[in-house]
Amino acid sequence: MPFTANRQFKAHPRLLKGAQGMYYTAADGHRILDGTAGLWCVNAGHARPEIIAAITRQASQLDYAPSFQISHEDSFRAASRVAALMPDGLDRIFFTNSGSESVDTALKIALAYHRARGEGQRTRLIGRERGYHGVGFGGISVGGISPNRKTFSGVLLPTDHLQHTHAPEHNAFSRGQPAWGAHLADELERIVALHDASTIAAVIVEPMAGSTGVLVPPVGYLERLREITSKYGILLIFDEVITAFGRLGAATASGRLGVTPDLITMAKGISNAAIPAGAVAVQRGIYDAILGASKSGIEFFHGYTYSAHPMATAAILAALDIYEHDGLFERADSLSKLFEDAAHSLRGRPHVIDVRNIGLVAGIELAPREGAPGARAAEVFTKCFDRGVLVRYTGDTLAFSPPLIIEESQIHELFNTVSEVLTEIA
Repeated sequence: MPFTANRQFKAHPRLLKGAQGMYYTAADGHRILDGTAGLWCVNAGHARPEIIAAITRQASQLDYAPSFQISHEDSFRAASRVAALMPDGLDRIFFTNSGSESVDTALKIALAYHRARGEGQRTRLIGRERGYHGVGFGGISVGGISPNRKTFSGVLLPTDHLQHTHAPEHNAFSRGQPAWGAHLADELERIVALHDASTIAAVIVEPMAGSTGVLVPPVGYLERLREITSKYGILLIFDEVITAFGRLGAATASGRLGVTPDLITMAKGISNAAIPAGAVAVQRGIYDAILGASKSGIEFFHGYTYSAHPMATAAILAALDIYEHDGLFERADSLSKLFEDAAHSLRGRPHVIDVRNIGLVAGIELAPREGAPGARAAEVFTKCFDRGVLVRYTGDTLAFSPPLIIEESQIHELFNTVSEVLTEIA
């Protein structure tokens, strides 16, 4: 099982057999309030009939179409719909099947772009400590979570890493973007001086780092990264696999935070997780440069058997219809203050040493048990599951990212359950 302590799971398995709206149903029949949108991905809630109907209809009409030298109309319809939600200029879409594939695709596009411009020596990639960019070799190369990297360290791409932005001594219990830390982006100047800008292809960061424990960017930090990368001709990639499609109360974190990168990776909410799907949004000038470098034939030697799979594009179109018709991005924004207050109500509860939040995302950091890091958060996760609430944990941080359809009463239920459990554990 992926990212699972398999021995412990087999001793005490947690099995799901159904899902509807805001709830999972466990194998023993008890309902579980989904406080994590599955894995940050079921933004419109579970088992939406519109998406089920679209997938079913597509399966009976065109179950599969190759994407090499052939395509189907919905792939272009879906690309146009996704592009319309992206920041101005990022209107070229490449479809993938996951966030990991989106990241590896974006990195390859960056390398191809510089080669097309006659700067093929730009091969170095810059990630960030504690960053998560999936599990492809490109993604773990630029990623900065050490357990994900250590087994594969001898085969990773040439990379360097910015300092992470986690600074509880300055920013504990910040609401939204913390005030301290914009200067941490200046670490990129040191890295550029070390390697020379002419060797660096791209910088990739999550605008809000999710899987490492909800790290919200300091005010001015992303703006400074944009300034430095632009100065040196380095591409800036935002990994929005988690943050795109409403999670921060807007179509993208880029739009919510007012900083436009050169490429955006996405997945998860793009299809409401009903069918595996992902994409990369690319600035038009990058696309034009790559195509313009080749007189004929294939311009970009990359792709997947299931790129723009017909059932994936059907799910994407249906999900985007729901987001628009139900106003879910706006709904997430309208609920964000209530969600913030509910998360910060855990300040002062046993073991809580920090609360971080933005949009419909929150991280509750717990003091680790001596000699057993992660054990306390794991116990909270287990006890909450047994009581009918699903939270996520990473290290000693509890992460919350519910479907955007969550009701006010369910927000209170989510955090009240966690509060009760915190008073019961050692």
